[in-house]
Amino acid sequence: MNITVYLGATPGNDPALEKAVRALGTWIGENGHDLVYGGSCCGLMGMLAESVLNAGGRVYGVEPQFFVDAGYVYDDITTLYVTQDMSERKAKMIELGDAFIAFPGGTGTLEEIAEIMSKVALHHLSAPCILYDLNGYYTGLKLLLDQMLSSELSTPEKLKGITFARSLDDIAAALS
Repeated sequence: MNITVYLGATPGNDPALEKAVRALGTWIGENGHDLVYGGSCCGLMGMLAESVLNAGGRVYGVEPQFFVDAGYVYDDITTLYVTQDMSERKAKMIELGDAFIAFPGGTGTLEEIAEIMSKVALHHLSAPCILYDLNGYYTGLKLLLDQMLSSELSTPEKLKGITFARSLDDIAAALS
């Protein structure tokens, strides 16, 4: 299974992030899955890719040309896809993915997983959409989705394929 993971290109300030991202990468590689991600060598992205590779998995990076030009590419990944821009990057990552995980990240991560959530809600994508709620990172988003339901601006059917996972075990269960 190709697992697309959205996450930050910075390390963040919580030591739990590095431990969790490395555990996720090791799990992906050791369980015969492959990683699709943004292609960066920096921050959490680089840690994830390195962990997958060290565990024997393949890593597919999707990087827009301007990031390639800036020198952010992880050179040791299995395959690098270079796109013209961020929109093309997002489309390619969706095309390559069989399941989608949002690890804690910034606005880019939020934008990318919001597109997956929307595609799942509209039944334009039939794939697991998992938000890794590590240490409550995505609790605010879960509350917002609950508010959408209570306000009758969304339905349980539309949110059916969206999962909040609090641990790697929860992710593994959602993907099985």
